Amino acid sequence: MKDEERLRIWIEQGNVTISQLFFQHYKALDIKDVDAVLLLQMCAFQADGSQFPTPSDLAERMHLTENQVSEILQRFMQRGLLEIRQGQDENGVLFEQFSMQPLWNRLLNFVLTEQNVKEEQKDKDEEGEIFTLFEQEFGRLLSPMECETITMWLDEDGHAVQIIKAALKEAVLAQKLSLRYIDRILFEWKKKRVRTLNDVEKQSRSFRTSMMRPVQNQETVVKKVPFYNWLEERE
Repeated sequence: MKDEERLRIWIEQGNVTISQLFFQHYKALDIKDVDAVLLLQMCAFQADGSQFPTPSDLAERMHLTENQVSEILQRFMQRGLLEIRQGQDENGVLFEQFSMQPLWNRLLNFVLTEQNVKEEQKDKDEEGEIFTLFEQEFGRLLSPMECETITMWLDEDGHAVQIIKAALKEAVLAQKLSLRYIDRILFEWKKKRVRTLNDVEKQSRSFRTSMMRPVQNQETVVKKVPFYNWLEERE
């Protein structure tokens, strides 16, 4: 048999598509290796049009007995990872089929929960780092009242860590290192719906543009712009 013919047969057999999430997390769901292979075999049967393979069908493809396959299937159903559902064909005839939708739902919930935990931990780490950043820029330890003010920006005012860092940077450039000055920046940004670093850049760009003026020869000359004094902003 030529290589081209072997390849044609290989392709015509089709493929069984399983999300990478399954292979990455089935151990965390307490699914044993042999159980995972059984699930893959079930997916293969279903991809081939057999929606309700019997323990005998599955055992023929694996190094398991029918009883061992039945025990695994029963364990899956007891854990709520596998269901037997009824379907109806085009002629109205009822039939039974295995559904692995509960497993996919469990897997997705696990992954989303894991991501949320990681994001929450990342947020906590960033919030912890911001106090260190303030102390580095101020060149001293923060007082309890200053720590409370920063905590209020995060918890009560809902400012993102990156926005607070940007406001601190603005204060450093203006050489006005005080929480009162930074608080005014955050207040004005919130009033102007500045929520992202991109919004911060647009706000700064808008300020620079407003400080440009045309002269009589119609050429545009850029003035030497002092740092914006946020404490002098008026309604």
